[in-house]
Amino acid sequence: MLIDAHCHLDFPDFDADREAVIERARAAGVGHFVVPGTARQRWSSLLALGERVNVSVCLGLHPYFIDDHRDTDLEALREVLDANPGVVAVGECGIDARFMESWDAQWHYFDAQLHLAKQRRLPVVIHCVRANDKVAKRLRELALPAGGLIHAFTGSPEQARKFLDLGFVLGLGGAVTYDRAKRLHRAVKSLPEDGFVLETDSPDMPLAGHQGERNEPARVAEVCRVVADLRGESAQRVAEASAAIARRLFGLDAR
Repeated sequence: MLIDAHCHLDFPDFDADREAVIERARAAGVGHFVVPGTARQRWSSLLALGERVNVSVCLGLHPYFIDDHRDTDLEALREVLDANPGVVAVGECGIDARFMESWDAQWHYFDAQLHLAKQRRLPVVIHCVRANDKVAKRLRELALPAGGLIHAFTGSPEQARKFLDLGFVLGLGGAVTYDRAKRLHRAVKSLPEDGFVLETDSPDMPLAGHQGERNEPARVAEVCRVVADLRGESAQRVAEASAAIARRLFGLDAR
């Protein structure tokens, strides 16, 4: 069974055909979906989606939507986490260096969510763009007990090792399917079997050959095939190993 360890099934992009999207994923061998939160306004619909037996949810404040966040959202996040023990992680949160104008605000919300994860011994789902070394340094300082996921990893083998040594796993998605991603390919080949999970970030992060299209969880099967080819392993082995790590990281077997 495949697990899409990071997809945004709650987004409006899927409102017209969400059930069909889920059925296509099932037909491709995807048996479970981990859906991260992005903004307070979407938490209620996300929690409703998480009532499905094959969907697990995370709650957080994404740096892309920084202009929508308020400090009151952090207190609300504490309350919602306490009221919903089935939430499997804090996130999606993180740092995106493409938006330097909000750099200080990003760190404010990111740091607060890291502390929430540490207090509740929950894993954290991290969006990290062009900030791998800075984020790794902060994670080392905090020593989060439940680790987490570095979503959409595109860094070097050396950066990968830093995150692995801190108890994190790496999310491999559409970026790995591009021939030009040579540094990422080297990192994928270097990873231990328990160092990564598969994801789509759908509806975003399109795979090679699907540029301009809405991404879907079903395409995690294609990500799996590419990762397997890079590592010289069977797709079944990669699917089973990555699913086992996702289950351990998010405590899915306990749901």
